[in-house]
Amino acid sequence: MIRSKVIGTGSYLPERVISNREAGAALNVDSETIFRLTGIQERRWADSAQASSDLAVEAARAALRAADLQPTDVDAILVSTTSPHMAFPSTACHLQRKLACAGVPAFDIAASCSGFLYGLSMADAMIRSGQAKTCLVAAAEVKSRTLDPHDLDTAFLFGDGAGAIVVRGEHDASQPSRGLLGVRLAADGARHDLIRIQAGGSRWPSSQATFQGRDHFLRMKGGPLFRLAVRRLELRARETLKEYGVELRDVARFVVHQANGRILAQLATHLAVSSDRLYSVIERFGNTSSASLPIALDHAVRAGKIHPHDLVVLGSFGGGLTWASGLIRW
Repeated sequence: MIRSKVIGTGSYLPERVISNREAGAALNVDSETIFRLTGIQERRWADSAQASSDLAVEAARAALRAADLQPTDVDAILVSTTSPHMAFPSTACHLQRKLACAGVPAFDIAASCSGFLYGLSMADAMIRSGQAKTCLVAAAEVKSRTLDPHDLDTAFLFGDGAGAIVVRGEHDASQPSRGLLGVRLAADGARHDLIRIQAGGSRWPSSQATFQGRDHFLRMKGGPLFRLAVRRLELRARETLKEYGVELRDVARFVVHQANGRILAQLATHLAVSSDRLYSVIERFGNTSSASLPIALDHAVRAGKIHPHDLVVLGSFGGGLTWASGLIRW
């Protein structure tokens, strides 16, 4: 059978480091309080000349180098972003242009922080159906452009960055089978108000009134979102393991959306797994929305925390609401 296998990972973080002191200055919140609330010590913000496609191309090139492939070896490009290069054309098309692989299908995915796993699921479907052999799945976010420095729920939580993987379809006769075992997706549009940017779409087009009303900033209801995130991530992880007959003790590594340090700690407690099995980079990079999972995955791979045949659980949760989980035998 054809199995989708991750053959390369990559990530990119902008050079500019934003300390807790700088992030919390407008709210007069000290560094220690920010770290206690979020688990974040610093985050990266893009330079004024950088768009999300610029971050994506660096992560994509790193993933292609790891896979020992050229951009022309890619059959499809999928990009998750909630901070696109522009309204249209897609950020994926800008990424395709920068990689110089004309003719390759390219499109964006808008599933907020779950977008990377939504993209991985689509890439897997394309590979299994024979539409593509090799897919580039990237997530790139420049969240700093939509942060209100006076908003306690968001001002010091988010960072910028990009992550990418190269997925290739290969015949797999090994036992147990290696590669992507499955991805499961979910959404609940009734809770769309928990995290959103209200203006800029067709419902509330950009206008003087929306700018004066500060409606182009990211808004989040932190408390309800926190509780739902922990619950959804735990349940989806358990459901996925049960579906594939895997015990919690058999999972070598959990790599999930880096939303908040307290969410990661609560998830580890609810799953009864040690903190070292739940890989985290949030202290250094903050919440980079859909890019956080592939960034964490790339850092775990490059740090030697994931080995061949390891079972790895992936998980995400974000605006929409959306959530997803995946299981890979590396």
